Amino acid sequence: MLTAAFAGFYLGFSLILAIGAQNAFVLRQGLRRDHVFAVVLTCSLSDAVLIALGVSGFTVISDAMPWAAPALRYGGAAFLLWYGARSFRAAWRGGESLRAAEAGAGSLTATLLTCLALTWLNPHVYLDTVLLIGSISTQYDPNALWFGLGAVTSSFT
Repeated sequence: MLTAAFAGFYLGFSLILAIGAQNAFVLRQGLRRDHVFAVVLTCSLSDAVLIALGVSGFTVISDAMPWAAPALRYGGAAFLLWYGARSFRAAWRGGESLRAAEAGAGSLTATLLTCLALTWLNPHVYLDTVLLIGSISTQYDPNALWFGLGAVTSSFT
């Protein structure tokens, strides 16, 4: 039981340490001190749901909602194209950089919508949480729940 929980924690933690789109956004919000708690809570709760989906069996959900996989695939691709084009445009114009003391916090709604988009429309998050964590949890079959709880705990940590 504890072995599975620690394995889940360490796997989850190793995946969270990699700086992707979501983590870069969280770091930016932290440096700006802009809705930090709401952003971190949103990310952790999202991770918990995705990990639970992976551990409980994504194939069951996929069978029950056949539209989910294509919707996530095409929605994620569209989001990444939009976000990439926006980033390319900002880089082309120049003068864009992250400044911790930058003034002007965004609205909570806009911040959380961006956070949710970076989380739920990012195909990489499904590879990490649903597929990787979900498939590895099967190695701890009688204690897969504990493995998942360990991974969720790492997200909240």
